[in-house]
Amino acid sequence: MRKHNTTKGVMPLVLFIIIANSTGAFAADKPTTFATVDAGIKALKIAPDVREGYARSQFKHWSDLDKNGCSTRNDVIIQEALVKPKVDKGCKIVKDTGKWYSAYDGLTVTNFSGLDVDHMVPLAESWDSGAKAWDKAKREVYANDMGDVNALIAVTAATNRSKSDQDPADWLPAKDVCTYIKNWVHVKLRWSLTVDDKELKAIKDANAKCPKAKISVVIIK
Repeated sequence: MRKHNTTKGVMPLVLFIIIANSTGAFAADKPTTFATVDAGIKALKIAPDVREGYARSQFKHWSDLDKNGCSTRNDVIIQEALVKPKVDKGCKIVKDTGKWYSAYDGLTVTNFSGLDVDHMVPLAESWDSGAKAWDKAKREVYANDMGDVNALIAVTAATNRSKSDQDPADWLPAKDVCTYIKNWVHVKLRWSLTVDDKELKAIKDANAKCPKAKISVVIIK
């Protein structure tokens, strides 16, 4: 279903389509294609961030929406492995099995406990940018978006915690900034999330140094 490009030095690029939660499907027209990341950036709506009322508990995360017996976190870790880890009953990943590439810092990880699963657009940032208005079911689907390879990524715990809930105005990865910006824009478009002025400038400035790339995104309704 969901598979990242695991070539060393390359973060996941493209998309997928219909995602389901326990109450049904949110969905999904055909993909909208933007010929360049710049075109995608121009399609983003601008609005100030509003953090009021945010709590991480507003997003039920690491659910098992596909009912496969694994949390979303473990699904991502298993699916992104360069060498698949051993998985015991109850979707328990066995220590010191498997191998992963952390795209944010270029490190190879051989113990899953050194990984975090990052929301490309952090939960707090999504709240600031429009998720505050969603119901709990939609926020849960966002927090567990296995329908889009850009939404969640396994990286070293250190880089994920360094990023925290910051947008590109305040944090960018040490490696492959261009793919990071592309994926940030992709997720914002997918979920119709806004950008603030400072964030928009940072995205534009970073993307100005990048080769042209297409964005194909299924926009959630």
